[in-house]
Amino acid sequence: MTKVFLREKKLKGGKKGLYLDFYPPIIHPEKGKSTRREHLGLYLFERPKNESEKEQNKETRLFAENIRSKRQLEIQAGLFGFFSIRNQQKDFLEYFRQFVEGKKEQTSKSNHDNWLSVYKHFNSATKGTCRFGDVTEKLCNDFKDYLLNHKKLSQNSASSYFDKFKVVVRQAHEDKFLPENPASKIKSIKLEDTEREFLTYEELKKLSETPFKYEDLRRASLFSALTGLRFSDIEKLIWQEIQHSAELGYFIRFRQKKTKDTETLQISDEAFDLLGEQGLPFEKVFRELEYWQCSYLPIWTATAGIEKEITFHCFRHTFATLQITLGTDIYTISKLLGHKDIQTTQIYARVIDQKKREAVNKITLKGLK
Repeated sequence: MTKVFLREKKLKGGKKGLYLDFYPPIIHPEKGKSTRREHLGLYLFERPKNESEKEQNKETRLFAENIRSKRQLEIQAGLFGFFSIRNQQKDFLEYFRQFVEGKKEQTSKSNHDNWLSVYKHFNSATKGTCRFGDVTEKLCNDFKDYLLNHKKLSQNSASSYFDKFKVVVRQAHEDKFLPENPASKIKSIKLEDTEREFLTYEELKKLSETPFKYEDLRRASLFSALTGLRFSDIEKLIWQEIQHSAELGYFIRFRQKKTKDTETLQISDEAFDLLGEQGLPFEKVFRELEYWQCSYLPIWTATAGIEKEITFHCFRHTFATLQITLGTDIYTISKLLGHKDIQTTQIYARVIDQKKREAVNKITLKGLK
């Protein structure tokens, strides 16, 4: 077992530096080399001139001894990873910012914007100052309360933001900036059931027969309703990913932008027809599709006589709810949507159950004689 000793080293200017001596040596996790020393950045007066300097020496020794005791306990528990005072003083907010910046190339713009919002809220909650040494279980719980009590955040947004924050903390621990993950034992914020708007079969058919000035958006919307694909996956779809075989018929071999999982998704002949004229292998299928066009969806739905507030994501909801209504089992729908957790898919089943309850309650004998 490695023992930890507190040592002194004479320095210029009449001072002595304090450091920890590990014997046998430990492996430095960052450099991967054997080391016996950790400099604490603490100093003593070699010859204290007055009571004030003597008292300062006493307090410094006591502080250094506390660090030595902590290191010894970390080594005995197998937790030691050179989480020195130097690491504790490093800027967690800057680490957070760089983590979010790295998401820009890894996920969709809308999801990156969500990550950026989490960072901005945490920056606000900590008043722009947070070191790794400040990242404790209490701070994580305080941020959870901050999100829950924020007037402009719904509970589901707070839940999503807090889960993202926990990912950053976990990564900081894995990168050896934190000796442990202080957020690991903190429960996520519970999601509230929300109304997921979708189109009925009749509404979808009516919409398909209604012209729209953004033709690629019209085709992409209907394609989403027939396949369950997200906007981010449809927008980046290229012709090389559209394939055909005698056994499977038409299918898409693609990588989900949100989850990074590779998927094989069979599509109907009707969905394939919405893709239009085939282009070059690496050419986008929906070449003129832009996210800003989605703000014009209400004009299209209103023209079709549909009063619901429909966003592009509602076409994915439409696919799921219509599949459940038509009797497709929940496991198959979960696979078609690319969900990792079947509980996510069960939300759509609850929506249908609610609609059934509303339907049966429309027939009443009250007031009849």
